[in-house]
Amino acid sequence: MTSAPLTRFAPAPTGLLHLGHVVNALYVWGLAQRLGAGVLLRIEDHDAQRSRPAFEAALLDDLDWLGFTPDRYPTASFRAGPCASRQSDRHRVYAAVAERLRASDLLYGCSCTRQEIAARQAARPGGSLAYPGTCRSRGLPLDPGLTWRIRMEATAEPFVDLLQGPVAGGGPSRADDPAIRDRHGNWTYTFAVSVDDLDQGVDLVIRGDDLRAATAGQIRLARMIGRLRPARFAHHPILMKSPTRKLSKADGDTGIRDLRRERWTAPRLIGHAAALLAGVQLASG
Repeated sequence: MTSAPLTRFAPAPTGLLHLGHVVNALYVWGLAQRLGAGVLLRIEDHDAQRSRPAFEAALLDDLDWLGFTPDRYPTASFRAGPCASRQSDRHRVYAAVAERLRASDLLYGCSCTRQEIAARQAARPGGSLAYPGTCRSRGLPLDPGLTWRIRMEATAEPFVDLLQGPVAGGGPSRADDPAIRDRHGNWTYTFAVSVDDLDQGVDLVIRGDDLRAATAGQIRLARMIGRLRPARFAHHPILMKSPTRKLSKADGDTGIRDLRRERWTAPRLIGHAAALLAGVQLASG
């Protein structure tokens, strides 16, 4: 007997929820219902410098108001204190996985700053965005103040997107070793979510199309930390502020709190997000 699939809604408390989050929630809960999946709520506050408790409290209130109810880790679980689905409460889990990678000689320290990496990227043919592998063979320790990187070998990771069909999933270059922990001590998004999804049993990832390009590398990383069978992925259209800019948390005109203050009801707001999404789909179709 196989267990029901599990997906997740995973906002970051680095700002207030906006209509783009509502679109994602519509897809998450909608596809979960269609596929018989449960929905897990996760608070992705791995970025300690930008995350705020006030933003977390606001997004929990907004989810309750909108009526999006998770099957695992309801909003009350986060309000009660430490929670196994809040990333800042999961440092020991990430550290244990990192130790296994270190013991297998898969991690190394990197002293490169963002400015240095950008300069080296600009000097490469085509201005490749891949990390140029500067510290791969320098033998730097995994000390505080250094970025921790994982040795990622080149391999293709094709997958079938549940909404878009087959994706070639080109592999990273040999030197494109992703960071798992930054020099400030924050676990990176790709590492934390890969560990979380495996540890929590999430096997269906529903997210915006802006993250599709990162999926091949994430599948590979998940395999390196012990995932035997890749999660299924579904990438949906995202709302755009302009042809080149997606909606952000700074867009007050699309913020849930702002619209609530203007006395929008939850059904009106959800219907408005759905109508905007339909316009995106028509424009892209």
